[in-house]
Amino acid sequence: MKLSEYTAHDGVGLARLVARGEVTPAELASAARLACDAVNPRINAVVETWPAEDAPVPGSAPLAGVPFLIKDLAITMAGKRVELGSRLAAGNVAGADSALMARFRRAGLVTLGRTATPEFAYSTTTEGVLYGPTRNPWDPARTPGGSSGGSGAAVAAGIVPIAHATDAAGSIRVPAASNGLFGLKPTRGRVSMGPDADEVFNGLAVHGALSRSVRDSAVLLDLVQGPETGDPYAAQRPERPYVQEVTRSPGSLRIGLLTRPWGGRTVDGAIVDATLRAARLAESLGHRVEEVRVDLGAGWEDFVLANARLWTTNLVTWIDGLAAASGRPVGPATLEPEVLAAYAYGRHVSGTQFVGALALRNGVARAIGRYFAAYDLLLTPTLPEPPVPLGTYAEGLTDAGGPAWIERVFHRSPFTAAFNVAGTPAMSVPLESDPATGLPVGIQFAAGYGREDLLFRLAGQLERAAPWAGRTPAVWAGHHGA
Repeated sequence: MKLSEYTAHDGVGLARLVARGEVTPAELASAARLACDAVNPRINAVVETWPAEDAPVPGSAPLAGVPFLIKDLAITMAGKRVELGSRLAAGNVAGADSALMARFRRAGLVTLGRTATPEFAYSTTTEGVLYGPTRNPWDPARTPGGSSGGSGAAVAAGIVPIAHATDAAGSIRVPAASNGLFGLKPTRGRVSMGPDADEVFNGLAVHGALSRSVRDSAVLLDLVQGPETGDPYAAQRPERPYVQEVTRSPGSLRIGLLTRPWGGRTVDGAIVDATLRAARLAESLGHRVEEVRVDLGAGWEDFVLANARLWTTNLVTWIDGLAAASGRPVGPATLEPEVLAAYAYGRHVSGTQFVGALALRNGVARAIGRYFAAYDLLLTPTLPEPPVPLGTYAEGLTDAGGPAWIERVFHRSPFTAAFNVAGTPAMSVPLESDPATGLPVGIQFAAGYGREDLLFRLAGQLERAAPWAGRTPAVWAGHHGA
């Protein structure tokens, strides 16, 4: 199979070729490895590749035989390294599959390697010390976003059609926007974090995927959603498969438009223009769009501080556990400056402060819930600016302490984190491009708790009305020969 043929299909399309006997999973895996060899040296998205396993592929599954990559964090594959992007965990090998990995296997996905992440997913850019920076396929001098930046760059460059991702403050949607992809953050409790964790970052983090087509993300969520025994909570099962929602009419939705982010930072004019064009597109499809103000349920500084306390206290337990298991010391030789500073901060967060952060989480969830009692969706830019040059996040950094680093990360993606705190679903749709640079611009739509169905209906409608499949980046596997 030529790379131009391989990259012309999304995951569902490749699986159909397998089901019809036109190509074998082994041939697809070979194409994916060739694609990786062709483009990964320029973008550094995949940090390790593995040979395809000999396990039988269930031919009836809608993604059976499709090449796949997992993020180097929050998921374990028996016998494979999981290093969380950190020198502290270098060489760490998983003893067993996590629940989600087992579901990926049952779906028939052929997992060929792991993708780059910033250390402990502690940023929305992917510039780790362990494996070096990951580069954006649209412009290798720029960030691919994070923390699922490796997955985003790999999918955008055509290595695989879909890849695993996680999102604790925007880490699916930020790479989706940065790389011209579709990315949906599911509802809290939609996908199990088990068995080694009941929740990650106190429910802020979720599993998901990055894909080039809406249907790939819908099919994958259908295949992996649902609780495992012992999970602390679960989102209500949808009425029908999400892949069916992609082709259903959403009807006329009431959509609020928010172009000024919480915290008040300036949004690039080209991003505002792109968002307004997306709003007009929604109106042309029969939806009612009106400008709104959305109560966050907390002041921005308090919001950032509460997130910092939740993030850093969780980080302490990860780092202490890995240090004990590896025998490595906690210090500058094993941790990057912002993570080491966050660790130091988290060790001094009191129990009262931690409980207070959980109370703020509740307040945000109630406020966001009130908004969605009045509106179906909220439309915002995903990011306030195009993907920034590599190194931008660290510019002028003199204090990497817990709140200072979180404030810096949230400043770069102020529209996304609210929905992690609230636990509600949100997606980034690659509807627009920046006229000056040609870089992709993602548009975010958020919905109420458990309403991924609405998001998939609208996403499918938008994909049909303004298709993006023909837009490919400068670094694209399909440009290379067989």
